[in-house]
Amino acid sequence: MIGAAWAAVPLLALVCALALTVRAGSLSTDPTGLLGPYAICWALFAVAVWRLRRVPKRAALFMVGAGGFAVAATGLLAPPATSTDSFRYAWDGRVQAAGLSPYDHAPADPALAPLRDRWLFPEGAACRGRDRYPLPSPTGVRSCTRINRPAVHTIYPPLAQAYFWAVHRLSPEGSRHKPLQIGGAVLAFATTIMLLRVAPARAAWWAWCPAVPVEAVNNAHVDVLGVLLTVIALTIVARRRVLGGALLGAATAVKLLPAVTLPGALSGLLARPRRASDALAVAGSAVLVVTLAYLPYVLASRASVLGYFFGYVKEEGYDDTGGHRYAVLRLFLPDSWAMPAALAVVAAAAVAVLCRGDAERPWHGALTVAGIAFLVFTPGYSWYALLVVALVALDGRWEWLAVPVAGAVAYLGRAEPAAGTAAYAVAALVVAAASAVRLRSPAGRTPPPPPPPP
Repeated sequence: MIGAAWAAVPLLALVCALALTVRAGSLSTDPTGLLGPYAICWALFAVAVWRLRRVPKRAALFMVGAGGFAVAATGLLAPPATSTDSFRYAWDGRVQAAGLSPYDHAPADPALAPLRDRWLFPEGAACRGRDRYPLPSPTGVRSCTRINRPAVHTIYPPLAQAYFWAVHRLSPEGSRHKPLQIGGAVLAFATTIMLLRVAPARAAWWAWCPAVPVEAVNNAHVDVLGVLLTVIALTIVARRRVLGGALLGAATAVKLLPAVTLPGALSGLLARPRRASDALAVAGSAVLVVTLAYLPYVLASRASVLGYFFGYVKEEGYDDTGGHRYAVLRLFLPDSWAMPAALAVVAAAAVAVLCRGDAERPWHGALTVAGIAFLVFTPGYSWYALLVVALVALDGRWEWLAVPVAGAVAYLGRAEPAAGTAAYAVAALVVAAASAVRLRSPAGRTPPPPPPPP
């Protein structure tokens, strides 16, 4: 009872701090000012998880579930605070409900003017603010939209589009951003339930993580759907190759990022000729699902279903050494070497996992490849690292939680790019130091795999 109370105090403090943080600021005010409150939330999270170790198992399971519900619910307390992506989700769902392909028209296209409303497309004085994007207006009235990059086509893959359509169809008229936030909360809590079944000792590392209510719920990022599918895929792929691969393909068809976990799903299989058929079953089913998911949109669309993908790659500096990508590598290498070096490092990690990874613990290799990819590519969007948080909860190597912290610093502090670079560099040092300790100490090595789901 005393142990539970000691863990409940920082958990309650975390819930209160998250509620205040979500309501504290936005893109239109001072995103950098959220760094302090967010740091407090992460500190409380660390204390709460640490104290949970002293709680009896049954009480701990209840606390993780109830705490995860409360933590996720804090994201519902305010409109999206630090991202406008969910406005594009709502628009894409509306466009599909009208019988149109979301890949054929940009939001600014006059052909879609009949679908506009004053929530997503304000006018006049409502167009003030950093999170408003101007539009041409033939009537002379000041016009704008809440949707970022309104002149470009959508970038989101087909199963994300199916999710946007489903949320739109289930949403009452005029419900605005709330249905997508509720959908994010449901998916985040479903991930908690799944982790409680397969990794109960570490489920709190996802359920109570501050990134979950902020990015999965408040900002309603569709990444959480890809995370849920990835978690399920990795926990069953060792026993059900085709189904696991299919679920991993579905996760990739929600957001392309889960594809980086494929080497983990294939851990050790390529080094064993007798298991080549297993590798083919996993990879083949994943590719098949992605292909089938895209096919209806390919047939229904006149424009490319890749949308703004290549424009995004260039804009974010992934095609060369521009922007702030590869920031850690650029501390040591010439700029022209950074991109090839990043690709080489990730490829080496993938090959090592494919050849020497543990086929019974595919999440271990998945975390290794995904985490290294984050450290060398240094993405500037914090919600991408939701995948890393879930993999940490599966695998147990807590040091990789430094990656989502670095992503948050890079995003909220993007006015000072050096802060993001420093945060990723610190994350790399934390991972390297903890990995060295694990190699030296048998007691500190990765824990055994969690039991399979019932």
